[in-house]
Amino acid sequence: MTRTQVGEWGRSERARAAAKLILAFVALLWVLEVVDVATGHALDSYGVVAREPGELVDIVPSAFMHFGFAHVAANSIPLLVFGFLAALAGVRRFLAVSLMIILVAGLGVWLFSPSGSNTAGASGLVFGLFGYLVVRGFVDRRLLDVCVGLLIGAVWGSSILLGLSPADTGVSWQGHLFGLLAGVGAAFVFRGRARA
Repeated sequence: MTRTQVGEWGRSERARAAAKLILAFVALLWVLEVVDVATGHALDSYGVVAREPGELVDIVPSAFMHFGFAHVAANSIPLLVFGFLAALAGVRRFLAVSLMIILVAGLGVWLFSPSGSNTAGASGLVFGLFGYLVVRGFVDRRLLDVCVGLLIGAVWGSSILLGLSPADTGVSWQGHLFGLLAGVGAAFVFRGRARA
């Protein structure tokens, strides 16, 4: 096997692993919502209620819960796209980046959401992966990733900006903002080696 063949095999293996991971993740979100509906929305209690100390344990689970099928559907397409592209750099790196985004976004929700509000959903992760992908290429100094980031920004940038508006009371702009900031930060924290 030549070096080129080995490189192509490695890339195809990474692509398969990335696809399996993100498909399984999104499928899990749908399964959890089916269970939530079947149990009379019992899983909604895993959302984060602002500034309640006991709710800190729900920061990670809240990223997997949604308030209805329309909510999980709205997050599914960007999660599939952003998650796959982010996971191409390696599954372990993707998991570390995702955990950082979920923790920072959840903490932002806990600190800054209105009192008594219950927030759940993967949109903080969506916004975080968007920020990560837009910045990653510049941080890693990889031309292909710069191009991917610019394309992602061009296609989804206006939607992301709308999701940051405090005027829309139906969404957690706090989770979106802190997710986005965490994604940008993750590009620096989990910096990859520059490749020619």
